[in-house]
Amino acid sequence: MSSLVQTHSRSLGSLTPVGPIAYGQWRFTDDDPSVGRRLLETALDAGMNLIDTADVYGFDWGGTGFGQVEEILGRILADAPGLRDRMVLATKGGITPPTPYDSSPKYLRSACEASLRRLQTDVIDLYQIHRPDVYTHPADVAITLNALRAEGKIREVGVSNHTPAQVAALQAHLEFPIVSNQPEFSAAVLAPMRDGTLDQCMEMRIAPIAWSPLAGGRLATGEGIRPELLAVLDELAEREGVDRSQLALAFVLAHPSAPIAIIGSQNADRIRSSTAALGVTLDRSDVYAIVQASEGVPLP
Repeated sequence: MSSLVQTHSRSLGSLTPVGPIAYGQWRFTDDDPSVGRRLLETALDAGMNLIDTADVYGFDWGGTGFGQVEEILGRILADAPGLRDRMVLATKGGITPPTPYDSSPKYLRSACEASLRRLQTDVIDLYQIHRPDVYTHPADVAITLNALRAEGKIREVGVSNHTPAQVAALQAHLEFPIVSNQPEFSAAVLAPMRDGTLDQCMEMRIAPIAWSPLAGGRLATGEGIRPELLAVLDELAEREGVDRSQLALAFVLAHPSAPIAIIGSQNADRIRSSTAALGVTLDRSDVYAIVQASEGVPLP
């Protein structure tokens, strides 16, 4: 039986191709650099060469404040510069607690330049607008991104949590293509399949980068998840010889838009074991069984 699970590398414009599983750093808040370096090396060794962070990470999840996670990563890269060459470095800007959003030209430039300083790098491979600022015209956002790219401070541009209309509006003013969009997508959150997000990704050759592919860990614990969905995932996981989390990651990777699934575990063994998702076989009957169990209604 052929599998829908897509294990090939993904393209992000001019950047080095990335693996189908990325390592996200929203919980990367341990100030001991040896802890962070061990996790980072584990992810890179497992083929997770897209490393995704954001300037706001550290503001929550037990962190000490805005910019903390970028600072931790920057110290690790300064101590082990060879790691920088092994990764595609992605960060995000535009969330400004408690405002909460600001993508105005003045702020967005300052945010990007502050990220460069904290990360101790000369260039950000993938710079993403974290959430849309509906009170900044997309032409103004584009002016800043066009300039930052022309100055060599960023290589490619992506967005996060943007609707298809917001992506199209920004793209209309950019001098280069948007290469990624980060929606929340998992077996428990199917909105990107229904609201046009993944369709637009396929139309515009945008890479979808799925955040919370385990629904914030709830697909692992079962908390707040439909019992019918858990039953289907567990049945398929048993058949495939994997755990429920690995099966849920495989479901995300099975969509034809070729999503990249971001994991954020702070456990080296779990990071390594996540790659078992790449060996899962799912066919159409499997993925549609998951969809129906997730939505709780039969498909027409």
